[in-house]
Amino acid sequence: MYYPPYHSKYNPIERCWGILELKWNGAKLIDVETMLGWAQKMTWKGIHPVVELSRKGYEKGIALGKRAMQAVEARLMRHPELPKYDILINPATAS
Repeated sequence: MYYPPYHSKYNPIERCWGILELKWNGAKLIDVETMLGWAQKMTWKGIHPVVELSRKGYEKGIALGKRAMQAVEARLMRHPELPKYDILINPATAS
C-alpha cells in the first residue's frame, strides 16, 4: 500500500499516540495521575518516554508581527506541489 509522505503513519507523534492507546487498552483515564502513569509505562523499541505534566497556560489571540513572521517563513522550504503539507523547516540560527 502506498502512503503519501504527509500520512500520519510517518508522523512520530501519531505513532507515539498509537502505542499509548495500545498500552491503555480501553482503561478509563479517570485522573491526571492515572494518565501519566500509563504514559510512563509505555515503551517504544525498549525505551520509556520522558513524561512531565505541564500546567502552562497559553494565551489566545497571540500573533507574530510581520517582521517576526518573515523570519519564520524564511526558514521554511515548501514543496511546489504540496505547499501546505510538505514543508522542510530549517533550524533557527543561534542569536
